[in-house]
Amino acid sequence: MKNTIFTTPENTALLIGRVLIIALFMISGLGKIANVEATQGYMAAMGMPASLIWPAIALEVGGALAVLLGFFTRPLALLFAVYSVISALVFHANFDDQMQAINFWKNISIAAGFIFLWVSGPGRYSLEAWLANRK
Repeated sequence: MKNTIFTTPENTALLIGRVLIIALFMISGLGKIANVEATQGYMAAMGMPASLIWPAIALEVGGALAVLLGFFTRPLALLFAVYSVISALVFHANFDDQMQAINFWKNISIAAGFIFLWVSGPGRYSLEAWLANRK
């Protein structure tokens, strides 16, 4: 995908959008680091291998930081979209529980936001744009 030229307000909106969409993942990833054993137990109870905690942390913290900076934005946005859908299906598919149903649709909505970011790219206020302008 080629870079799209945006106006200053659109570039500002893309920066704000990147900050807002990754905040949840950064907080969640740091929470996982603080409570690795408890999170592994929850993952195992949901049928997930506890060893997946480390790739989850890497994506949630490292990937979120990269998206915040606007670095590898499109591939990471696609990865976060898939991750959000998988998380919805694995951890929030109990539609008899209203809170789980809400969390399911929250994850699906977050995936939609990442799909928009995948299509748009990070905008002018990003490490990708800075590196492209250096050439």
